[in-house]
Order: sequence, then C-alpha cells, then structure tokens
Amino acid sequence: MNRKGILVVISGFSGVGKGTLVRHLMARYKDQYALSISATTRNPREGEIDGREYFFRKKEEFEALIETERLLEYACYCGNYYGTPKDYVEEQMAQGRDVILEIELQGALKIKERYPDTFLVYVMPPDAKTLVERLTERGTETEEVIKERLRRAVEESKEVDKYEYMLINDELDQSVEHLHSLIEVQHNKINRNLEFISQIQKDLTEYLKGEQ
Repeated sequence: MNRKGILVVISGFSGVGKGTLVRHLMARYKDQYALSISATTRNPREGEIDGREYFFRKKEEFEALIETERLLEYACYCGNYYGTPKDYVEEQMAQGRDVILEIELQGALKIKERYPDTFLVYVMPPDAKTLVERLTERGTETEEVIKERLRRAVEESKEVDKYEYMLINDELDQSVEHLHSLIEVQHNKINRNLEFISQIQKDLTEYLKGEQ
C-alpha cells in the first residue's frame, strides 16, 4: 500500500507558539514530514535566514510570483505579503511526505478551497493571559504592533470554526505528540484509501472465482 502525503495547515494567533510546535514536530519525525517554507515581504527577524524560516522577497519579486501563478496561496497580513510556493508542496506529497504549512487563516481557507482534503488545525493558547505574555516576552515588536496582533486575534477567533481541529499549545512535548497523532489518524480516513479498498475488493473477487 503506497502512502500518499497529506497537506496539513497549521494556523494560530500570533505568539501562540505554532512555529516552535512545528519545529519540534519536524525534528522528532523528520522522515515523515516536509515543511513548506513560505515567501514573505516582511523583514527578517534577528537570527532568521533566507530559505530556512522564510524566503524573504521584495514586494516587486513577490508580485511577480503572483502574476506567474507560482504560489499555492497568498495573503496580506499586517502590511506584508505571505505566500506558499506551489512546486515544492506538490513534489513532497507525491513522495509520500506529509507537508506542513504554517500559514495564517486567510491563506488556510484558500488552500482548503483549492484542495478539499487539506487537514486544518488551529493552535490556541491555554488562555488569553498566556497569549499576551508570549507576545510581550519575545521582545520583537513594539507595543502598537502587539496590540495590532491582539486585535487580529480577536477577528480570527470568529472564524476558527472553519477549521477541523483545535490544539491547545500548553505543554510543548504533549502538544507535539497530540499534533502528530491527529495527522496520523487522517491517513486512515476512508476517502484517502479508496484505491486500497478497491484493490482488496478486486483481489477477494478473483480469489472467490478461483475457488469455484
């Protein structure tokens, strides 16, 4: 039975820790997953490297990707473009790897519309106080930017019901294992295994014919 890759979208409020969650998942199960690296027009944060965290592109370069339809999806978030390069995702899925996309809500819903079998997971904080603390403690944004991200979180919370699963990111190791288990279960859905079921049916029919 050939295992086909699943497209998994991980979204969550800014500061909820989804990036850390995904990094640990990839490190623990590196042979099973492939991380889709997004392109963005925002400036790199300290320690970020082009081609590792993001493909950092100028606005003109990003718009050229849009025009040539080389993005799976794209959206504008807090004044910057974010998008998913298409070729890499499709190649990894064809090789049997589950592709993880860490993208925001607008892009996730566009992906789901284009690829209905996409598995959507929304990462939530254990409570609002924890989210505010995480945003403040990482020290990468001004107070006004933090407030903008919190306002955005309020708006996004109104559309979380469009996702299939919620994952509360409290204790990291438990969250990683929970996410891995959720993805593993998706491989057993009937609609992902119709070819296998059809083959079993065909083989059993041939066996019965031989017994007659």
